[in-house]
Amino acid sequence: SEAVADALSLCLACKSCKHDCPLHVDMATYKSEFNAHHYAGRIRPRAAWAMGQIRRWAELAQAAPGLANFVLRAPGLGGLAKRVGGLAPARTVPAFARRSFRAWWRHRPRTAIDGPPVVLFPDTFNDFFRPQTAIAAVELLEGLGYAVDVPAASLCCGRPLYEWGWLDQAKSLWRRNLGVLKPIVETGVPIVGLEPACVSAFRDELPNLFPKDELAKRLKDQTLFLTEFLDRQGRAPTLAEPVEAMVQIHCHQHAVLDAEAERRVLTAAGIAANVLPSGCCGMAGAFGFEAEKYDVSMACAERVLLPTLREAPAQTLVLANGFSCREQIEQGCGRTTLHVAEVLARAVHGGP
Repeated sequence: SEAVADALSLCLACKSCKHDCPLHVDMATYKSEFNAHHYAGRIRPRAAWAMGQIRRWAELAQAAPGLANFVLRAPGLGGLAKRVGGLAPARTVPAFARRSFRAWWRHRPRTAIDGPPVVLFPDTFNDFFRPQTAIAAVELLEGLGYAVDVPAASLCCGRPLYEWGWLDQAKSLWRRNLGVLKPIVETGVPIVGLEPACVSAFRDELPNLFPKDELAKRLKDQTLFLTEFLDRQGRAPTLAEPVEAMVQIHCHQHAVLDAEAERRVLTAAGIAANVLPSGCCGMAGAFGFEAEKYDVSMACAERVLLPTLREAPAQTLVLANGFSCREQIEQGCGRTTLHVAEVLARAVHGGP
């Protein structure tokens, strides 16, 4: 039904209905399943190929990230690239990092740490776009005495695929994940993620796609967001001086993960956290990048989030863990955002 497709196109897939609705109606999952059927035999929109397949483009861009950024962001060329990709002209295409996190990990000097093991899962966005976040997470965890490891193979939870119903591709990625992560799961080592949307895929989409797979269930239970892990371990470094922060909780962190763990860790670290009552930032993954949804996306952000941040003092930190939240804030009001890993890494090293 084109009418149902048109109605669901404005679903942000934020999963708040799953959490906040008394009946826990999971429209985001319904949307993914509907789109899998709807686009069987139909051509997906250009934005689906531009943003839904972002993992593929990010891996290709690593061969020449400078050239990729020039094509996507240069005057004229950038505008043409956005039109071809069905992206909003007003949006700035996120820049690919000149060196991915995994490249940094492969070449960093190693220090043996005789501490509890933990595996860091480098998602697409903190690997290829904001590697400084994953680097900070390594520094934080090692500073707390954990022996950090990273999967040898490049893995993906498939989050960008669900929006457009590429469930077969997502399931194929999960089969690979299960094969690579099986030894880790069997030893019981915790797996820590940094992107709330990615970790929610471990906890939500994975058991939905493999409801009878015991390995999938164990992987779901062993995967934690960074602040969930620190909260369970009772480990939170303390900043040298108390600071104030405005905090944008990612929708999936609110709906699927333990957002209260974030608050507890921030409080223990000496951060006076003002959690914004703004709901979804409006970017919602690829949603806010699409040309026809740009106005709706910005209307969501202008309801509470952006006006509040514009009025906040310049010295107040702006914390946002989700890649899409960070892009919406930085593009919408020019405030620099920090991931909780970046702030806590400074705390563990005693920096400002």
